[in-house]
Amino acid sequence: MATQVWTETEVTKVAQRLESQGAEEVLQWGAQAFSPKIAFASSFGAEDVVVIDLMSRVKPQVTIFTLDTGRLNEETYEVMDRIRERYGASIVSYFPDREAVEKLEREKGFYSFRKSIENRKECCGIRKVEPLNRALSGLDAWITGLRREQAVTRSGLPKVEVDTAHRGIAKLNPIADWTTQQVWDHIRKNQVPYNKLHDQNFPSIGCSPCTRAIKPGEDIRAGRWWWELPEQKECGLHVKPKP
Repeated sequence: MATQVWTETEVTKVAQRLESQGAEEVLQWGAQAFSPKIAFASSFGAEDVVVIDLMSRVKPQVTIFTLDTGRLNEETYEVMDRIRERYGASIVSYFPDREAVEKLEREKGFYSFRKSIENRKECCGIRKVEPLNRALSGLDAWITGLRREQAVTRSGLPKVEVDTAHRGIAKLNPIADWTTQQVWDHIRKNQVPYNKLHDQNFPSIGCSPCTRAIKPGEDIRAGRWWWELPEQKECGLHVKPKP
């Protein structure tokens, strides 16, 4: 039986064992240990649809939820619907607080996030972080599609960890050690539905006004918040609080 709050020692033991295991083994452990209080947070990028495909083989089933910021690309909604049809998946959407969004736009306009890091973090906090906190409030564990290769801020990512930012619940990153090539090999081999923006040089997809296509030779995260430095490019969903 899963404990509601894991200690560092407990998670370290599990992480050491699962670090050498494949993504499906990590997912199977999480589903068995935490069901029904475990869910997958998906933005429906390439990594996330791979995790959904892997989860389709796991029992018990894991809930999928998404953060609908209100500023997503049309292609993101399209792939969500294709995922629903392909896997018979029920996707739970979490929206930002209406009053908070209205206040932000009335006081600072529609593109305040481009004026400073503080403003960008404020927008992310309203549209993504607060809805995530609600989504995780009743869970004992959650799953992500994060990979170490994606960004300098993720280079030390373990496959299993304690999420100190969210009550110490368990956090599973089953494809943490996958390469971009592995992700796309899996998508093509298994004909997994994916966001068509990837075909237009969008390797990383977030909100529409904060995402652009990358140029040849650019880092895969270069199109996210391109006006900021690489070490600043996190929205707050996956940042550990400072001690």
